[in-house]
Amino acid sequence: MAMADPRLLPDGIEEVLPEDARVIEALRRRILDLFVTWGYERVTPPLIDYLSTLQIGSGQDLDLQTFKLIDQLSGSMLGIRADMTPQVARIDAHQLGYEWPTRLCYAGTIVHACGDALEKSRTPTQIGSELYGYAGTDGDLEIIKLMLEMLAITGLQELHVDLGHVGVYRGLVNEAGLSSRQITDLFDILQRKSKPELTAFLTQLDLSDVFKAMFMALPDLNGDREVFAKARDILVKAGVAVQAAIADLDHVSVQLEQAFPRLAISYDLAELRGYHYHTGIVFAAFVPGYGREIARGGRYDNIGIDFGRERAATGFSADLNVLARLSKNNNNDAKSQPEKIFAPSDKDEALGELIGDLRAEGRVVIQQLTGQSGTATDYNCTAVIFKENQSWVLRPL
Repeated sequence: MAMADPRLLPDGIEEVLPEDARVIEALRRRILDLFVTWGYERVTPPLIDYLSTLQIGSGQDLDLQTFKLIDQLSGSMLGIRADMTPQVARIDAHQLGYEWPTRLCYAGTIVHACGDALEKSRTPTQIGSELYGYAGTDGDLEIIKLMLEMLAITGLQELHVDLGHVGVYRGLVNEAGLSSRQITDLFDILQRKSKPELTAFLTQLDLSDVFKAMFMALPDLNGDREVFAKARDILVKAGVAVQAAIADLDHVSVQLEQAFPRLAISYDLAELRGYHYHTGIVFAAFVPGYGREIARGGRYDNIGIDFGRERAATGFSADLNVLARLSKNNNNDAKSQPEKIFAPSDKDEALGELIGDLRAEGRVVIQQLTGQSGTATDYNCTAVIFKENQSWVLRPL
């Protein structure tokens, strides 16, 4: 087997160079500081975990994205995390075990076995927040608001948020008594919003005309807040679970539009993003010019069961690398570099004190090494320190 060129990287694996690393790290700090002001405490799950843990509450897609390996110590199957959410849920359920609502946040690299059509990178930096132990819609609203505050930090413009509730679809298929295979087939059709396929599929089912009409209406139940009145009319014969889902989403929509009157919001009652994982309200944020969501989340109340403690849960996550790149493209402040000061290699004590004072103020000082090449201009410095009348002086370039 030929040795790979050591200068090259595997497909989808990236090095982050100084300029981009500076932007990413600055944004990471600002976002995590924001989370802390809302009461969200930082946790750091391990990069490698038992494969069974990483697969809890997730669908087949996440399993396919997980790198798998054998532990040389125990022989157990391990995985490299492709999503931190199951691990954070374990921390809440097993390590903390609080009886009151728990707010946790995180940031770190995850690894995907495969890239996707838009983002070729297989090493996203996942950043997000999770709220455990509160089942009410106030929890959904808090998480959505926090996501929006996070996105406001990036300076991105023309933000659009899409909200849905998987309880509408789940309630209908349960009431209709569909089999697991039928639910899966119907799910695939609704994802494509293909009316001809939906008609052909429903024709084959032994369902009442009432259920067929409700399923046929699902692809059209999207738009602004008027969709709720339309849904109540069309789904009037649906059961309590469906009506409760519509009411919860309607309630959140009112509160959200009052809090963010200029925000573009749409609603999709057939939105099934994360259907196998989520249990309630789901949401995603988009910006023009980027072909997929920049942040997403939703309620997933069943995840704690596998850790021995069932807890209500909702949260969101985003790829920090994507946010930083979009922020840099749309925000001049993100592009600006910190001012740098160039100092000579002189060992004078007074110079050392001046450099120490400047660094204590948070300013960047690059002190020349004895005999090194490279000037203040090469280092993109904006000021230099030099000796004038026996004193060290700072002067702009």
